[in-house]
Amino acid sequence: MATAALEPAADPFDVSRPEIYAEDTFEEIFRRHRAEAPIHYVNDSGFGPYWSVSTYKPIVHIEALPKIFSSDWEKGGIAISGNPEMLKQYNMREPMFIAMDPPKHTGQRRTVAPSFGPSEVAAMKAECAARTGEVLDSLPIGEAFDWVQRVSIELTTGMLAKLFGYPWEQRHHLTEWSDFGGDVELIKNPDTIELRLAKMQEMGMAFAALWQERMANPGKDLISVMLKSDAMREMEPEEFIGNLILLIVGGNDTTRNSMSAYAYGLNKYPDERAKLEADPSLIPNAVQELIRWQTPLSHMRRTAAVDTELDGHQIKAGDMVVMWYISANRDESVFKDGEHIRIERENARRHLSFGYGIHRCVGARVAELQLVTLLEEMAKRRLRANVIGEPTRVPACFVHGYKSLQVELSRY
Repeated sequence: MATAALEPAADPFDVSRPEIYAEDTFEEIFRRHRAEAPIHYVNDSGFGPYWSVSTYKPIVHIEALPKIFSSDWEKGGIAISGNPEMLKQYNMREPMFIAMDPPKHTGQRRTVAPSFGPSEVAAMKAECAARTGEVLDSLPIGEAFDWVQRVSIELTTGMLAKLFGYPWEQRHHLTEWSDFGGDVELIKNPDTIELRLAKMQEMGMAFAALWQERMANPGKDLISVMLKSDAMREMEPEEFIGNLILLIVGGNDTTRNSMSAYAYGLNKYPDERAKLEADPSLIPNAVQELIRWQTPLSHMRRTAAVDTELDGHQIKAGDMVVMWYISANRDESVFKDGEHIRIERENARRHLSFGYGIHRCVGARVAELQLVTLLEEMAKRRLRANVIGEPTRVPACFVHGYKSLQVELSRY
C-alpha cells in the first residue's frame, strides 16, 4: 500500500515565523540558535532562503561593511520581506535613505540628521514633558485601560505630528500608516499587498499636499528641512514616500513599543521596578535596558553584494543576510543574563536596537528623550503601571511590539 509522502520538517531556526512572536516563544528558539548554529542558512521560509545571523559579533561585522553587505532597496532593502521581483510586479518603489548605500545614503542622511542633534533634542524637552504630563494626568487610577492606546500610541503620535508639522487633529493617521508601513506579513501576501499599497498612496497624497504647503510657507519641521536640501529637494514621489515611511515607522515603533515594554517588563520584574522607584537617577540607564530587552525592530536585512565569507560560511553575491537584533541583544557573551531586565546593567548601552554603523537610527536621541521623559513624569507622580492581563502582540518578525496591554495605575 502506498504511503503518503511526509512533509519536510520546518527548519527549527527559521525565526521569521510570525507565530513565535505572537506567542512570545522566541527566546528559547534563539537561545538554541545562538548555541547550536549562530550563523545558519534557512533554505526555505515564507520569505525565501536566507542566512540567519543570531549573535552579536557577526552582526556588528556585517553592519561595519556596507560595501559588502548592501542595504540597497533594489536588492531587497532592509527587511526580510524585500522582494525585488515583487517590487517590479506591483511597481512598488519605496526608496528611503536607510535602504540606500553610500554615496546617496550619505547625502540624504546628512540632510535629516541635524533635526535630531543634541541641541535640537534638548529644545524638545519642555514640550515633551508637558505633553507627557497631560496624558498621564488624563488617566484613571485603579481602573483598567489599554496602555498601548492611551499612553504609547498617544505620546509617540504626538511627537511625530510635532516633528512633521502634521495637523494635530489628524495625527491618528500617522499611527495607522506606521502600522501598515512596517507590516512584513502584508508585503509578502499577494492578497494583502494591494491594501498596503493603497494605504501608502493615501499617506503619500496627504504629505504631498503638506509638501506643497511648505514650499510656500517653510518652517522648521522635517518637511521644510527636506525642501531646503540639495540632496532631497528633487526627490521622486516614490522616494519621498519611502523616506516618510522610514521616519514614521522608525519614529513610532521604537518608542511606542519600548514604552509598552516599560509597563509590561517592569511588572514582570518587580524587584527591578522597586529599585527604579526608589532611585530615579537610574532612569537613563533603565531606558537603555528596556530598549535592549524589548528590541522594537527584531531584525535588519542586508544583501551580499559580492561573494564573501562570514565566520567560515561561504556567502554568495545576492544572498539575503538577516541580522536578528532581538537575539544579539540577548547574546550571553555580551549581556550576562540577557533575557532578564537588569536596570543597573553596566553595558546596557551596547544594545543593537538602534543598529550599528552608518545606518544607526538617526532619531535615537528623540526616542530616548521620550522614554526618559515618560519615566520621569511617572516618577514625579509616583505612578505604577500594574499589568492585569497578557498583552496581544504584533504577529510579525519585523516590528516586535504590542497591539494592546491592559493595566491599572496605582500610587506607590
